[in-house]
Amino acid sequence: MFRASLRSLRARKLRLLLTGLSIVLGIGFVAGTYVLTDTMNAAFSDLFSSFALDVDVIVRSDSAFDPELAGPGAGTETGRETIPETLLEQVQAVPGVAVAYGDVAGYAQMVDPVTEEVIGGFGPPTLGVNWSGQSTVAQIRDGQAPVAPDEVAIDAFTADRYEIAVGDRITILFQGPPGEFTVVGIVGFGEVDNLAGATAAAFETETAQQLLGKVDVFDAINVVAEEGITAARLTADVQAALPDGVEALTAATVADEQTDALQEGLGFFRTALLVFAAVALFVGAFIIFNTFSIVVAQRTRELALLRALGGTRRQILFSVVLEAVIVGFVASAIGVLAGIGIAVGLQGLLKAFGIDLPSTGIQLQTRTVVVSLLVGVLVTVVASIVPARHAASVSPIQALREPETLARAGRLRRRAVVGIVVVVLGLSFLAFGLFARPADAAAIVGLGAALTFVGVAALSPLAARPVIGGIAAPLRRFGVSARLGRENAMRNPRRTAATASALMIGLGLVAMVAVLGASLKASVTAALEQTLKADYTLTTTSFLPFSPDVAERTRSVAGVQASVAIRQSAFRVDGRTSFITATDPATVEAVASLEVSQGLVSRLVEPDTVMVFADLAEEHGWSLGSQVPAAFATVGDRPLEIVGIYDENRLVGDYVVSLDTYEGYFTEQLDSFVLVKVSPDADLGQVQRGIEAAIATYPNIDVQDQAAFREQQAGFINQLLALVTALLMMAIVIALFGIVNTLGLSIYERTRELGLLRAVGLSRRQTKRMIRWEAVMIAVFGALLGLVVGIVFGWALQLALEEEGVSELAIPGGQLVIYLVFAGLAGVLAAIGPARRASKLSVLDSIAYE
Repeated sequence: MFRASLRSLRARKLRLLLTGLSIVLGIGFVAGTYVLTDTMNAAFSDLFSSFALDVDVIVRSDSAFDPELAGPGAGTETGRETIPETLLEQVQAVPGVAVAYGDVAGYAQMVDPVTEEVIGGFGPPTLGVNWSGQSTVAQIRDGQAPVAPDEVAIDAFTADRYEIAVGDRITILFQGPPGEFTVVGIVGFGEVDNLAGATAAAFETETAQQLLGKVDVFDAINVVAEEGITAARLTADVQAALPDGVEALTAATVADEQTDALQEGLGFFRTALLVFAAVALFVGAFIIFNTFSIVVAQRTRELALLRALGGTRRQILFSVVLEAVIVGFVASAIGVLAGIGIAVGLQGLLKAFGIDLPSTGIQLQTRTVVVSLLVGVLVTVVASIVPARHAASVSPIQALREPETLARAGRLRRRAVVGIVVVVLGLSFLAFGLFARPADAAAIVGLGAALTFVGVAALSPLAARPVIGGIAAPLRRFGVSARLGRENAMRNPRRTAATASALMIGLGLVAMVAVLGASLKASVTAALEQTLKADYTLTTTSFLPFSPDVAERTRSVAGVQASVAIRQSAFRVDGRTSFITATDPATVEAVASLEVSQGLVSRLVEPDTVMVFADLAEEHGWSLGSQVPAAFATVGDRPLEIVGIYDENRLVGDYVVSLDTYEGYFTEQLDSFVLVKVSPDADLGQVQRGIEAAIATYPNIDVQDQAAFREQQAGFINQLLALVTALLMMAIVIALFGIVNTLGLSIYERTRELGLLRAVGLSRRQTKRMIRWEAVMIAVFGALLGLVVGIVFGWALQLALEEEGVSELAIPGGQLVIYLVFAGLAGVLAAIGPARRASKLSVLDSIAYE
């Protein structure tokens, strides 16, 4: 039977090649995800280790958070306290210290001197640092180090990309007013041109402290040991000389901390990509199941003859499963190689966007190979189990029957019952995960969605005939080819439905994303219309916060009634990460509707006070005077007294404090956006021109009226959804391979039939058209199923997220129609190969084909 399985594989190379392509693409996605994230992790780890080689001990403030209390989202809070500059002399005085120097870093965004557009901002940070001259990793490649207050050295990537040379003048934005500097040096970091995409502007130390808002303080002090002194010993000696609240750690320990934090962040990135890979494999499993089912049906006489010659049911089952193992293993191995190519392509794409990863080479770990092979083989084998059982059930007497008879045999009643049960079970899991919000909600929702798709796929043969009949009704005027294509698609509803199911899954998820996106945009628009009272909003196009100087300058413009800064950052409540909003209590109600139901906004001027969203207060049992168990990175636990409860959180979030309170707990003071209210008697256009003139030195700021601001928010959502849709397209591509595969297999099955059609006058061109029409009908049927399921899923997500602000359900009819048309065109493309194969069949050979 082993030799028989190998001969079967060799005899059906093309069919199984098309089957394997779905596994190659899915496993390529899995392997590429692991290779990319492992390469990024190794690159950054090497970079952190390289910096650690320059120093032996790092002095910094203690973390205010207890690591044992870190909950979900831990590590997202930033803002470790600075340390006094005077500590530098104390550290230098410790025996065994050869060199000690301070480091500062903060927000500094460069402006392109040619276009006057800001440089960077979306993704990697825009850093300002002091130049110590002590690092062996950061080196001046051209020019010299900055020594004067108006001098700066910039990273080599920025200099090359924006054609900035030594001697050029450049504007840089800070937390305070912007400044203009002369570029005196170009900096590289080892073999790369920047720190993983971050722009870097380096100043002499005293200038950096002033510009970055860190006068007389450092973020950390780096210590180099004298010859013969170990890092561990020097760490202990330095720690003994430090005051409470300041710690000394070996540089290797800090590098490990940075690596662990990076791995945690990459873990979320990896998980997100693996979800899309899982979708692709799920679609691939449908194609494998369909292919093996068709092949087994076509091999009925062959399998029956094997049974007649003495083959047992177990041997037949083993033969089909063995074919699946071989196909899965070979396709997965190719998928691993394809994954390396995918990772290289993604790495090149990152570099094109300015993220220049340190050179460490592609990281193909044993875990990646093992996981990819196991997953690929497992998916293939599981998908082949049912067809293998059908093969094992073939009796010797069936060697006398026509294969088509078997393909038509069997009732759909049992399938309908199973499909309904699975759909109900899937929707139950989906509802529980979305609305009950269990701890493992994502996994439960994923399981519910998968079961729902399987159930709909099981039920789809019941709808195949009537739906395709309805689709094809207007096509009768296209002649005999369209009518024959309709009959072919309706002849075997199981096969048609199985082929369409793969496309249903991919397009269903895309439709769900479209519905959710439209609902998000509608909800954002409704929220802004209901809560935003401001006439103008000042924000950046790069998601980055900006200098408070912008709000201060805006207040001086004639006709401005109120200019209210909004700041946001992360903190903890009961050990869990939350987000807090800061604003001016005296003017916030002039620009935003909070619908305060209890307490007064004006009481926020009192120290350590907070206002809380009503639903959150009810959930925790809080009322006026209750203490919110808050904790901040700079000071640790600091309870906040509730002085107000509000019902509208769509603009300000769940917690609101005053700017004064915020400044006491966060080191970085940057505004997320500024809301401007114009005086009733002022001219809006004139005020807008006045605001633009007042902040002309900040090219990163957009002054937008309400309509423009709503459009910008919709644009942000569109960008995110476009990325998600692009990743889901892999599943749709795999589904199209499924249509190609099924049509190709049906050509073999219908060889005699096609020969007879040609013999009675069907031309080659008509044969091609017939196959194309069949493909279009199958694709449109799958698309219709997908759109229906996607709309249901999108509606369920909108209901589940209603409390999170997604209050409006919107169904993008035009976009869904475009998807339907796309599916039809994709069906035409998928039919090109099978149609050519069918048209080239010899009439006489086809009639004699057995």
